[in-house]
Amino acid sequence: MDSGAAVKNHGSGKKDAEQRLTPPLNAAIIAALFRAEVQEKRFARKVIALQTLATLVATGLTAVCWKSSPQYAIAALGGGGISVLNGALLAWRMSRAALHSAHDAHQQLRLMYFYAAERFLAVVALLGICLVVLKLSPLAVLGGFVLGQTVLLAARLLMKIKFEDSD
Repeated sequence: MDSGAAVKNHGSGKKDAEQRLTPPLNAAIIAALFRAEVQEKRFARKVIALQTLATLVATGLTAVCWKSSPQYAIAALGGGGISVLNGALLAWRMSRAALHSAHDAHQQLRLMYFYAAERFLAVVALLGICLVVLKLSPLAVLGGFVLGQTVLLAARLLMKIKFEDSD
C-alpha cells in the first residue's frame, strides 16, 4: 500500500508542479501592456520630432522675416529648444515611471508630482537663462516656447485621436 500511495502522491506532485508553471488566465494582458509601452515610446518620439521640426521652421521663418539681426532667430530657437527639452523630459519620465511597480499608488503619485515639479523648474531656469543671462529677445523666446508647447499639445491630441480611430 505504501508504494501505491507514493505513486499517487508523486503523480499529484507532478500535476501541482505543472499548475505552478502554467501562467494564470490573465497573463495574456502582459503582451498587450508591452505592446502599449512600445507604442507609447514611438508616439513620444514622433511628438518630439514634430516639436523639433516646428521649432526649426519657426527659426528659419524668423531669420527670413527679420533680416536685420540673427538674434531673433537664435531667441526663437532657444525658446523652441526649451519646449523640445520639456517634451523629451516628459517622455523620459513617463517611461521611467512605467518601470516602477504600480502596486504602490502613493509612490507613483509622489513620483509624478516630483517629475512635474522637475519639468517646471527646468523650464523656468532655462527661460531665465535665455532672458536674463543671454539677454535674448523676450518676444522671440516666449514665441518659440509657446509654439513648441502648442505643437506638443496638438500632436498628442490629434495623434491620440488618430490611434483611437484606427482601433
